[in-house]
Amino acid sequence: MTLDTLIIGSSGIITAVGGEPALRRRLLDMGLTPKTKVMVRKAAPFGDPIELFLRGYELTIRKEDAKNITIERC
Repeated sequence: MTLDTLIIGSSGIITAVGGEPALRRRLLDMGLTPKTKVMVRKAAPFGDPIELFLRGYELTIRKEDAKNITIERC
């Protein structure tokens, strides 16, 4: 399952981060690393972007980028 498929209020644990090398590095630098718990807090009116809560802070990313993050529900 990928991060873009989580519904608002759901949580998951990141298992892998993929994508092009530049995108992957940017996502990892933002704290989206394997074994990190992440929760979808909000979504924009049309569903993109989504706001995540992880490591004690909020992060907003595009759904297109969230498709590159594999998670398992918890």
